[in-house]
Amino acid sequence: MMISLACKFGKVVLLAAVFVLLTGCNYGNQLAGRADAQEPISRSAWLAYWDLDAGEKDLQRMGEKLDKLSYFAAYFDADDHPVIPRELSERHRELAAKKGNYESYLTFVNDRQNPDGSSELKDLEVLRRLLADETARRKHIDEIIALTLRGGYDGIELDYERIWRDKEIARCFPKFTDELYEQARKNNLKVRIVLEPGTPFSTVAFTPGPEYIVMLYNLYGTHSGPGPKANKEFIQKTLTRMKSLPGKKSVALATGGGQWGDNGERRFLTENEAKDLAVQHGVTTRRDESSQCLVFAYNDQGAAYEVWYADGKTINYWIAIAKEQGVQNISLWRLGE
Repeated sequence: MMISLACKFGKVVLLAAVFVLLTGCNYGNQLAGRADAQEPISRSAWLAYWDLDAGEKDLQRMGEKLDKLSYFAAYFDADDHPVIPRELSERHRELAAKKGNYESYLTFVNDRQNPDGSSELKDLEVLRRLLADETARRKHIDEIIALTLRGGYDGIELDYERIWRDKEIARCFPKFTDELYEQARKNNLKVRIVLEPGTPFSTVAFTPGPEYIVMLYNLYGTHSGPGPKANKEFIQKTLTRMKSLPGKKSVALATGGGQWGDNGERRFLTENEAKDLAVQHGVTTRRDESSQCLVFAYNDQGAAYEVWYADGKTINYWIAIAKEQGVQNISLWRLGE
């Protein structure tokens, strides 16, 4: 989604809030004060193939503040082979030539492109074919390794979603990640694994070694009624459940928000789109106490709408909660939004 020029200044402020104040969130409560300011923080972000120009502009603004950059994403073709969008590969080559100090990761998702050009998002069928059978699993791992090495990335990021809804995939996934990590190590590649907040952390034997990043968003969204992407209770409960994960804990936070209409319309919004709507309809925002998100309502063409979205103050509040529980590795979804 493109950012309007009228909101460009606000976007710069949000980036500054997230990537400059990460080392010492100054939100007006005791959460930030209790966080260990001496503990180093790792800052990560995603660059999506459908918004490369805006994403690169954000990347340039960050300077040396970024530790890891994930290129989103490689998906499956109609024959179950992972492929990288051409525009993403080209942008990675361009950025690699002038690369800063950050590590680069290639993200793999379980989206699949059909022969007719349509797509299946978060497809479980392809994972059943590739993970349940040992031979297919090894072939898939080999393709992931080869694609990552050929592209010149520093590591692999796995973002397979909805896997815990399928018993067979859930049974095979830990074995798959263990085998993937072993092969990645042999090829001097690092591994990051993105997990949904509903992951059964305490009952899955996750292999030590990879960095595990848990999504702290989508508490509310197009799957629900109006509300914040995250709030204090949701973050604290998820962080507590995450404690069984091996190694250092990492979390992903999301900018933007959503719009819900009583006519059934539901869609995600960027922060700038939400601000534009508030100005367009002349409404005043309020800040929700439990999430620190901004909220407003308006009427348009006979329908009533409610909007929730995060700004820099919101993100810093969420970071402070994470830091209070010792989580210092923060990832932002996504650049350009």
